Amino acid sequence: MGVFVLLPLVLPLTAWPIARLAEQHLHPRTATRLLTGVAAVMAVCSTVCLGLLMVVGTAQLPGNPLPDGWSDPEVRAAVPYDEVAGKAAIPALCAVLAACGRTLWRHGRVRRRAHRALAGLRETEAAVLPDDVPYAYALPGGRRDRVVVTTAMLECLEPAERRALFAHERAHLAARHHRFLLAVRLAARANPFLRPLRTAVAYTAERWADEDAARTVGSRRTVARAIGRAALVSRGTPVATLAGLASAGPVPRRVAALLGPAPAARRLPSLFTLVGLAVWGAAAGTAVSAMSSANSAVTMVLILYAATPL
Repeated sequence: MGVFVLLPLVLPLTAWPIARLAEQHLHPRTATRLLTGVAAVMAVCSTVCLGLLMVVGTAQLPGNPLPDGWSDPEVRAAVPYDEVAGKAAIPALCAVLAACGRTLWRHGRVRRRAHRALAGLRETEAAVLPDDVPYAYALPGGRRDRVVVTTAMLECLEPAERRALFAHERAHLAARHHRFLLAVRLAARANPFLRPLRTAVAYTAERWADEDAARTVGSRRTVARAIGRAALVSRGTPVATLAGLASAGPVPRRVAALLGPAPAARRLPSLFTLVGLAVWGAAAGTAVSAMSSANSAVTMVLILYAATPL
């Protein structure tokens, strides 16, 4: 197993270049899917390797419930620097599990609170709340997906901008952007090196919805104007876990992108470009991370099986 068990913990660094370049050069839909996939695979691989290291570290603790053979020198020799890495992996994995559990709990709590706030309103696609605070967001789940907007927000927008707002939020719901956002949020909790990908996906998911809204409304300038005006009057969504018109991503960059030409829908760039090299570099890092974690897992299982008395 050797140092291969440690590689998935640091290989997310290979995805840092694409986290920035994807925002600028890839179609938002492609960038969101690519970055989320890379982040999810790398997070799972690093968590698996932390678990393998924890087995060795836990077996060294006195009074542990594991088989005595799991603390044999042959088992510890499979992990480099087992005295340090094995024991350090115990609190690290506990912190990862606690952080991911807290993220899931908060996500569920926010969704439940948002749905309770709509209790008593008609079960329509759009829910208008009588609130003096201007905000709007997409709320998935429940009996049906809904677009939530306050009366204060509607009063701040012109009719064409209101259509752009609703088209933007419907795009979030249709593409299930909340799943991408939750996946990268969990990945960043599992491995802090993946935080740049979380930030990038929060931006590209909004850009994806911007482009879909512009295509629905038929005017990129109208969507840009709606985003700019909503950003001036809005405080964003009530909570960061809900996607909204002016909630995530640098608003000036989104407006500038909408005032320019529509992004090309090409799936992946050529290898002979800077962004192409970054894409394939991230792909290679993801593949190596997957192979390293799989090799380490199989090797550890075989070693533990051989060390376990029948």
